[in-house]
Amino acid sequence: MLLTVLLVGTNLIGALVVFVINTWAIPSPAPNREMVIALAIAIPTYVFVAAAIGAVWGTTTSLRALRWATQPGVDPDRTQRARALRVPLTLTVMQLTMWLVGTVLFTVLTIVLQPSRILGTALTVTIGGMVVAGISYLFTEFSLRPIAARALSDVRVTGRIRGVGVGPRMAIFWTLGTGAPIVGLLIAAVLAVTPGGDDATLGQLAVVTIIVCCIVLLFGFLLTDLNARSVVAPLLSVRDAMRAVEAGHLDTDVVVYDGTELGQLQSGFNDMVAGLREREQIRDLFGRHVGQEVAAAAARLGAGEIELGGETRTCSVLFVDLVGSTTYATEHGPTEVVAVLNRFFGVVVDEVDRHHGLVNKFIGDAVLAIFGAPVELADHAAAALAAARAMAARLAVEVPEVGAGIGVATGQVVAGNVGHEQRFEYTVIGDAVNSAARLTDLAKDVPGGVLASWASVEAAGPDEAAHWRGHGDVVLRGRSAPTLLAVQASASSA
Repeated sequence: MLLTVLLVGTNLIGALVVFVINTWAIPSPAPNREMVIALAIAIPTYVFVAAAIGAVWGTTTSLRALRWATQPGVDPDRTQRARALRVPLTLTVMQLTMWLVGTVLFTVLTIVLQPSRILGTALTVTIGGMVVAGISYLFTEFSLRPIAARALSDVRVTGRIRGVGVGPRMAIFWTLGTGAPIVGLLIAAVLAVTPGGDDATLGQLAVVTIIVCCIVLLFGFLLTDLNARSVVAPLLSVRDAMRAVEAGHLDTDVVVYDGTELGQLQSGFNDMVAGLREREQIRDLFGRHVGQEVAAAAARLGAGEIELGGETRTCSVLFVDLVGSTTYATEHGPTEVVAVLNRFFGVVVDEVDRHHGLVNKFIGDAVLAIFGAPVELADHAAAALAAARAMAARLAVEVPEVGAGIGVATGQVVAGNVGHEQRFEYTVIGDAVNSAARLTDLAKDVPGGVLASWASVEAAGPDEAAHWRGHGDVVLRGRSAPTLLAVQASASSA
């Protein structure tokens, strides 16, 4: 209803401006007595009738097309969406029709009563109708943007939905704001030099020029402002959304309310952000499977540059395994077993991450962690030993239902991608891995549940080495030479 009032008001003002220009600005013969009487009756009558018909016609047509928008939670179907997006064009065609009828009516009236005013009347009413209809179209489009946003909320804009792109819209702005007034000025000049128009004085032409210039300035500013808003508003929405995405808010979406190339930009931005969200989810899932460091390294290389094989490097390996998990599983239900395992894995993963290690794989109820690969870590031995101590302390308190053995070994390993080019994993292979696994079995019988190779203690700095004491030696399975052992100093003294 507010839109109807706005459009009716715009057309009434336009009719008044056309009447003033046609009566006093156009250098044509002054209306005779019969013409004045006819216009005094015809203009108010037609304007009233046209306004009433246009209000009823436009309001009922718009409400019929937008009825779904008055119902909360109702999404339009394809037909309703198309009809809603055509409302500005429908109302514009309706107004052009009313102005065309008026042009024909007053032109015929002029032919009958005063033929010398035919050209001025026909052209001024026609140009006035074009300008008023164009401005009304822009008002309607801006007013119905919330409706357009709802109509386009669940569709991807891939083309010109409303049939008007940015280029044609610019042409419309120029035609209405500059072209039409200049044509009016041209008409005035033509009428002044044609037979019957030589009575036009220099003062009359000056008045015509002043009026046309004022129209150009006024309507030019109005249309330029509307033009700027129609172009800048979608761009600002995308710019602000880009800043939000840059700040890490990948849940940002732009409301699509424009059916031109600007709407394609808004929709394309939403598609891009949706792709970024999906990519981030895949990246996060990938990182949870292989570790964030491995995922980051793979992302830096790219899918085509990842190769099978590995490199030899010195790192520290931590292996942790539950004690009595099989017995616990037979005496408790699956829900309780899973809850215990999740608490156990939670402690292990938390401490490995906190000490800059990589949880390489879960092996049943055991965990293999690496310190110093794939990202180099200068104090990898100290980090692995510190993680083992913190892990043992937390498991004793947070997972008292079962025990755990933790083994730490330091040495050379081969770290890299193992498998097939279609399916591989990052892992470490070498004596340090085997030693850590053997030490884990022995650690289950050691006070404190942690056993490390003395090589790890020697590789660690003095601050971490102070927490460890020698614990003899043992020949690990698969080796011929004895391995010097170390346990926590507090557990050794106990």
